[in-house]
Amino acid sequence: MEHPDTPTPRIYVASLSDYNAGILHGRWLDATAQPEDIERQISEMLTDSPTTRRYGDVAEEWAIHDYEGFSPFVQLGEYESIERVAALARGLVAHGEAFAAWWSTEEREVTDDAEMEAAFEEQFLGEYGSIEDYGRQVLEDMGIEVEELLGVPDGLRPYVRVDVEAWTRDMEHGGEISTVESQGGVYVFWSA
Repeated sequence: MEHPDTPTPRIYVASLSDYNAGILHGRWLDATAQPEDIERQISEMLTDSPTTRRYGDVAEEWAIHDYEGFSPFVQLGEYESIERVAALARGLVAHGEAFAAWWSTEEREVTDDAEMEAAFEEQFLGEYGSIEDYGRQVLEDMGIEVEELLGVPDGLRPYVRVDVEAWTRDMEHGGEISTVESQGGVYVFWSA
């Protein structure tokens, strides 16, 4: 399922021998393609090198010089592996910004798309206005009313409360959950 708000991620791959000769030669490539297809397109770009045509030296080295459509959470390096780029791009298209936020929480090992999707879906708990909103939702799902705790005598009710802020902060500091700020609040992830 394609996420409607995400433009197709793409990378600009440039020939380093041309770049070093003062020539900008490269191609924009669809980063959601299979890694083999991206690598084939890189080879075609290198084969078409102006420096190779002019001097006969074979262009072999390349680098990612630009990218777009990924996410503010993503910083691609010049020598990022194509497998990682493609896995990230496909996950981003399928799940949107939440996937990029999840990807940014730790160094992800590239696996097949089904395994990546399963791991993301297992760990993604949702987007909330704040981490406290997440905590209130968890308590509500457990049937616990924060304002009306069962078993507390009426005379003590005004003095007893659940400190949702401290509880969620402790869950995050204890490593049970991790959060990444989103435009509307926070993405919350279960720590595996």
